[in-house]
Amino acid sequence: MTVTLEAAEGVGTLRLDRPPMNALDVATQDRLRELAEEATRREDIRAVVIYGGEKVFAAGADIKEMQVMDHAAMVARARALQDSFTAVARIPKPVVAAVTGYALGGGCELALCADFRIAGENAKLGQPEILLGLIPGAGGTQRLSRLVGPSKAKDLIFTGRQVRADEALTLGLVDRVVPAGEVYDQAHAWAARLAKGPAIALRAAKEAVDTGLETDIETGLAVERTWFAGLFATEDRETGMRSFVEEGPGKAKFR
Repeated sequence: MTVTLEAAEGVGTLRLDRPPMNALDVATQDRLRELAEEATRREDIRAVVIYGGEKVFAAGADIKEMQVMDHAAMVARARALQDSFTAVARIPKPVVAAVTGYALGGGCELALCADFRIAGENAKLGQPEILLGLIPGAGGTQRLSRLVGPSKAKDLIFTGRQVRADEALTLGLVDRVVPAGEVYDQAHAWAARLAKGPAIALRAAKEAVDTGLETDIETGLAVERTWFAGLFATEDRETGMRSFVEEGPGKAKFR
């Protein structure tokens, strides 16, 4: 399998496994969508780590496969490509990308689908599609600009340049830089901590933030208001408030 899903301690690991560079061919894209949808459904998975292994996250699309595709073929494929990445972005649970080595093109776009990105000191990220006479096609023009702002996104997309982990941190492209050997462990720890949290409230928070970024503030506030009131019907809200009153903040154990 080019992508696998394993679960432990409430954390599902979506592992890219297509040596040597985890090139994202059509089969890998389709498998990624299938497993993202599985992670969404499974109740034993409460947070997700996306990982490509110790040496590389994903070096982009399979260029040899794309080279033989003409306009008609890509018109037929482009939506499925985006849908594969969108399935990851819409996992209604906390998602962290554990980035080692290259995360270029589709690899960078996949990292952008996470809620949080932990990069190794050896990481290199970028959107080099312009060097092929193309633009990012798996969400890069949209998610990158929303994350780092339009000017910084255009610099990366227009030039196709790669940035090292320290610059990626400065740009806001990644959220934490750690020694390469610690990337997965720290990503798993981040996910495991949230896996113990109130699942419905975490889903609500993610949907409210993401919806707000995609629409006007009035619509975003309406989504927030609906979720906020709705959470008063959950057991987790009762648990959290009772624990706060009786034991103080941060000690609730959610089911």
